[in-house]
This record gives sequence, structure tokens and C-alpha cells, in this order.
Amino acid sequence: MLEMIKAIMTNELKVMFTAALPIIEIKGAIPLGLSLGMNPWHALLISLLGSIIPVPFILFGIRPVLNALKRSSFFQRITDHIEMKTINKSHRIQKYGVWGLFLFVAIPLPGTGVWTGSLAAVLLDIRFKWAFPAILFGNLMAGIIIFSLSNGIIALFRF
Repeated sequence: MLEMIKAIMTNELKVMFTAALPIIEIKGAIPLGLSLGMNPWHALLISLLGSIIPVPFILFGIRPVLNALKRSSFFQRITDHIEMKTINKSHRIQKYGVWGLFLFVAIPLPGTGVWTGSLAAVLLDIRFKWAFPAILFGNLMAGIIIFSLSNGIIALFRF
């Protein structure tokens, strides 16, 4: 079974799946694509596609999931913790609105990105028509930053 999964998983799917994962996102997917021997531009494109896939699901689906989890005393503490952690990180989003959301997603630091930005957009009640483009272009900017850093670092080691 494991061999069959390995055979199916092309490099593109590996990079796309990695980009769609929380925490890792595009920050890990582009270097992964480069390490797998992909063309840098191809790795950037596949990473961008993979990292934006979860955004509509989070923007439309996380509120009902959080509300359902809050009904359980066990999950209520976890969801409250996640909400408080996200709100605490989103003070710039609160201050600057959609531009703050763009910047939050665009700066590729730990704890920022499309997952946290999407959750913050939901918790701050930013409408989809404003949140999605801000997250999309913020993700593009983060991808360009990571792309530039990855190619610069790789170029240093080529003799």
C-alpha cells in the first residue's frame, strides 16, 4: 500500500500537499520543490496553488466547526485557546483591516500565513470578497519572498 502511494505521489503533488498543510504552507513547499529538483518557477506556481486551496474551506467552513466544537467542554478550551491566540496575533489586521490581512499573510514568519490569516478573517468578520483577495495576494507576496530567499541561498552554494 505504501509503495502504491509513493508511486502515485509525483513531485508536484508532494509540493502541493505540503503547501496546503498548516504551519508549513508555502514557506516549506517552495524549498521542498527546489530540493526535489523542480524548476524554481514551477515550484513557486505549484506551491501557490497548493497553499490557496484551503482558504475558501476555512473562510466558509470554520465558523460552524468552531461552534460545534464549543458545545463540548473538552473542545471548548481548545477552540477558545485557538481563537485567543489568533486574535492576539491579529492586532495589525484589526488596525489596518484588509491591508493588515494582506501584510499578515505576506510576511513569511512562523505563525503567519493563509491558515492563520483565514482564521483571523473569519474571527474578525471580514467578508469573503475582501478577505480572499487579500489572502491570495499576501500569499503571492510571501511566495515571492521565499522564492527569492531560496534561490539566493541555493545560488550561493553553486560553484
